[in-house]
Amino acid sequence: MTTRPAVLTGGSIAPSALARPSGTFAMVAADQRDSLRTMMAQHDRLPGSAVPDARLTAFKLAVARELGPYASALLIDRDYGYRQLVDEQVLPGGCAPILAVDVLDQRPGGPVEDTALDESVDTAAVVADGTRGLKLLVIWRRDGHRDRRIALADRFIGMCRAAGLASVLEPVARPTTEEEAAGTFRLNDSIVDAARELAPLGPSLYKCQVPDGGAGPVAGLARQAERIDAVVDVPWVVLSQGVGAADFPRAVEAACRAGASGFLAGRALWTDALAGDRDSTLRGVSADRLRFLGEVVDRYGRPWWDAAAAAGGRVTA
Repeated sequence: MTTRPAVLTGGSIAPSALARPSGTFAMVAADQRDSLRTMMAQHDRLPGSAVPDARLTAFKLAVARELGPYASALLIDRDYGYRQLVDEQVLPGGCAPILAVDVLDQRPGGPVEDTALDESVDTAAVVADGTRGLKLLVIWRRDGHRDRRIALADRFIGMCRAAGLASVLEPVARPTTEEEAAGTFRLNDSIVDAARELAPLGPSLYKCQVPDGGAGPVAGLARQAERIDAVVDVPWVVLSQGVGAADFPRAVEAACRAGASGFLAGRALWTDALAGDRDSTLRGVSADRLRFLGEVVDRYGRPWWDAAAAAGGRVTA
């Protein structure tokens, strides 16, 4: 007998499979592609082309193996590691796989400039693999392409809904060329504007940047994060891009005090393992960070069902 996934009113799949028993999220991101290659090359003082694909895959599988026991979910991509992760059953039963389905427009060594949805993904096969959610990165700017990005995100959420998979939508706010030249880009305002535009589409989970890049005291960060909570009517979590490992626990606490339900983070957890003894570092420093962050979200995070109820999104079987 097949069990239907729980859904929220509005049709989105509830993110329960990605959560801790507390209803909060302590999730690891291992879906970086050329950005991870660049980080590895920088650590080794090599050109990016000297870092083979196999090294990226091996690193991601090590992250999954060592951090999976402490994570509620792990995000990975098809290019480097997903197939092996599934076939070798690397993750323990309590850590749900999430598959990235974004196609990245990214020059070697540069940031992601834009994304598209990989509609060639066989969602029925993904479900059969035991994967519980899909994730889409959207680069958000105040430019003339906002309607296109809304349509992209909406198509992604519909794809997940049809497959019975949780949808994790990740808008990342970036300046336009004009804002960058004029120095008029305001990160916090852009995070809120992106959320105001995209969260109403109704993803299972909304993933966004930390205000102020995670710098400053908890109280100040929480005040800024409250602006996000005011416009996001689904459970939401923060990412760690641009936030130092030492600052990230404070940033997570601040976001959770403001209404967030946890985090989906990579670099703040495993960057140290790019140098030295990879597995020992993951097993030690990285695992300790993840365990501590799990305690933070359990203490301060809003359970996803409370976030859904606050927005009027009841769960139905």
